[in-house]
Amino acid sequence: MRLFVAVTLGSSVEEAATAALEQLRGLAPRARWVPPANLHLTLNFLGEVDDERAARVKQVLEQVGPRHEPLVLSIQGGGSFGAQSHPRVLWAGVEGNTAALGALQADVAEGLRPLGFEPEHRSYVAHLTLARAKQPRGDRELAGCVRALQDARWGEARVDGLVLFESLGGHYHPRARIPLGARAP
Repeated sequence: MRLFVAVTLGSSVEEAATAALEQLRGLAPRARWVPPANLHLTLNFLGEVDDERAARVKQVLEQVGPRHEPLVLSIQGGGSFGAQSHPRVLWAGVEGNTAALGALQADVAEGLRPLGFEPEHRSYVAHLTLARAKQPRGDRELAGCVRALQDARWGEARVDGLVLFESLGGHYHPRARIPLGARAP
């Protein structure tokens, strides 16, 4: 199964994103848009994982989650990856307690290393992927979306858990949810 570790942003951000994405979709109708229900912040992409290794991933997450307190993030602004004139990916910005989010991501990555998942060599930069160009060279219409996102404010999200997702046919299915914060005795 194809797995990744993420945090979700809650219903209020999803609702704001739904309205915003509807408008943005009109500016770049050929792009592949992320369904609002699939919006999340990926911490670690794992790829194809068998059942035995997936169970071990869950055990690692169950150790990491209690070491980190819930945090608050805000979703605002945005940008793109790729050439400015023909972006490949459109994203919304993440503000707030990004240092705590980065520490959580690093702890997850380090915990997964003994299972054979090598951490990325670049620094973690939180962003909310909204759309991808269908063409490898990008989509000039996404550049208009970047301008439209500059003043976007989608609200705050309380991140209170890790989610192990399976990606299946374009849909993300939670396989495990692990709360953040110390568990009550």
